[in-house]
Amino acid sequence: MELKRVVVTGIGALTPIGNTAPEFWKSLINGVSGAAPITRFDASLFKTKFACEVKNLTVEDYIDRKEMRRMDRYSHLGVISADEAIQDSKILDSNFNNDRIGVIWGSGIGGIETFFEEARNFSAGDGSPRFNPFFIPKMISDICGGHISMKYNFRGPNYTTVSACASSTNALIDAHMMIRLGKADAIISGGSEAAVVPGGIGGFNAMQALSTRNDDPKTASRPFDLDREGFVLGEGSASLVLEEYEHAVSRGARIYGELAGGGTSADAHHITAPHPEGLGAMNVMLNALKDAEMSPSDIDYINVHGTSTPLGDIAETKAVLNVFKEHAYSLNISSTKSMTGHLLGAAGALEALVACLSVHNDIIPPTINHFKDDPDLDSKLNFTFNKSQKRPVRAAISNTFGFGGHNACVVFKKAT
Repeated sequence: MELKRVVVTGIGALTPIGNTAPEFWKSLINGVSGAAPITRFDASLFKTKFACEVKNLTVEDYIDRKEMRRMDRYSHLGVISADEAIQDSKILDSNFNNDRIGVIWGSGIGGIETFFEEARNFSAGDGSPRFNPFFIPKMISDICGGHISMKYNFRGPNYTTVSACASSTNALIDAHMMIRLGKADAIISGGSEAAVVPGGIGGFNAMQALSTRNDDPKTASRPFDLDREGFVLGEGSASLVLEEYEHAVSRGARIYGELAGGGTSADAHHITAPHPEGLGAMNVMLNALKDAEMSPSDIDYINVHGTSTPLGDIAETKAVLNVFKEHAYSLNISSTKSMTGHLLGAAGALEALVACLSVHNDIIPPTINHFKDDPDLDSKLNFTFNKSQKRPVRAAISNTFGFGGHNACVVFKKAT
């Protein structure tokens, strides 16, 4: 059968450096850090006292107060970014068949704040089983996609993918396949996460995964820097409206770029550490390029997973060199986690949005907070340190890797 083409016709973002997609993109290009002392709870006793939180958000401005109380924060963030993407796409103004519009979402954890609060309330009580009747529907990781579909009466495919930090990239890949195979005309896809809670910070601290640079939070996320010592936890959401190409053209939709393909793989190595030679990362990029029917030389930019961990950054760099070989030195590479922090299950959607907008605008956002070169990294690679760069971007890829060895990669190109 002839596979259909899939394009991006709407975008939305709610992030630590901007509460809309245009605000986010402006901050990203200008190298703004979203890291600051934690405000959502008292973190004074924690090893890490800072994170990349969403700022200046009044949820009641977007969601009815009664409905808001029935939702975890991760769903608040997801519904708000999806609203922006849907409005941006103008699909509500078109003659769509709602049976053929779906929602495929991604979240690595779901309602961790709700779970933590309910468990704390129970343990502080007299042992009586008193729980909020919305405890379960607030907490489960599929519910955000359900809220989006119910709000807009979208009756197409609806589910959530869970693969740790690769979750929302997997959601985009599934949405791409659904449209490609003719099973939907459009799908709202993305991810949301809200893990800046005691359990989130404390759990990652216990793993020694987070930066503890409490004296200078804004420079704590240092991908590819010699002194990197852990990631910065972030929260937020990103949404993309994916649409069948001919359908988008027929209604005169604005097209940001084409989602050309996606790939998945497994490290099969360790529950948290990357394969030391980047084997899974190499395979996932090769799989994505094959799916997109593109060669390594077609790519101009890689938004890398780049979490600012000692092992992860080296393994991913090895994978890039193995896949792209000499062309690797013609690429721009950057880790936007240096600005947003790590949004866990929402990272893939947000960074896919970055890759798409880089193709659309011919601009590469920077990897900020570079101070010292790491001798274990190839100094001839262009990591786009500290300042954005303008250049033609024919195509870009976005990498995401999750605990459990889950790898996912998507490829965006100009829609011609």
